[in-house]
Amino acid sequence: MTTRLDSWLALTEEDPIEPDMPILDPHHHFWERPDNVYLLENLLGDARSGHRVNQTVFVECHSQYRTDGPVEMRSVGEVEFVEGIAAANVAAGNEIAVAAAIVGNGDLMLGYGVEPVLEALNEAGKGRFRGIRCTAAWDASPEINVARANSAGMLADANFRLGLACLERMGLTFDCIVYHPQLPEVADMARAFPDLTIILNHVGRPLGIGPYAGRREELMPEWRAGIDAVAECPNVVMKVGGMGNPISGSKGHTRPFPRDREKLPPR
Repeated sequence: MTTRLDSWLALTEEDPIEPDMPILDPHHHFWERPDNVYLLENLLGDARSGHRVNQTVFVECHSQYRTDGPVEMRSVGEVEFVEGIAAANVAAGNEIAVAAAIVGNGDLMLGYGVEPVLEALNEAGKGRFRGIRCTAAWDASPEINVARANSAGMLADANFRLGLACLERMGLTFDCIVYHPQLPEVADMARAFPDLTIILNHVGRPLGIGPYAGRREELMPEWRAGIDAVAECPNVVMKVGGMGNPISGSKGHTRPFPRDREKLPPR
């Protein structure tokens, strides 16, 4: 299935940068939605477009959840779905290790009650499961706080931290997605769990819409200070990506054609 986005992306073609560099893609999704399909053939098409992608990591996206059974266990369906894709890829003899690792979803607000969920996710992953992403992004503005409604101070919540303790004890990782005003909370959490590997998603999601729109020069020092605080924690790593997301104020997706790398802003 070719989507509108595929057609738009095809309007700008570029030669790959460093095509011989081996790449592990650390963050992608699979989904099958009425207006947007991205499955194995789509990923392989992208991965074979000129760069040397050897392995990939799937990150949860609320895809193919179970439709019945205990609510807290329904996210196991996503890992089952992705493991099936990974197994089919191996059976086909493809050269790229697709979903060599899987990051699932579990509700850390369950506290210690998340442990059986983590065990079920691990079993479903058949050796591929590495940890979870549990979205803690929150802002007071209704223009921003719309997806997966969370509450303020979630990272410091007692139950949430019991859930983090389960991750730490089981040797699993935590993909953390927050907005940039929450970065000091990430640093506090990281200091409380020094043996837990925390992966900060989307460079801490600097905000640029709603009450944050048009304030880039004012807000960048705030974002940088938050990143500096997180950088002092040796158990935190950061994924450099997602900077073109509309929530950061980017309007690149509204252009008649994609920018090439020569036209990207220098900062």
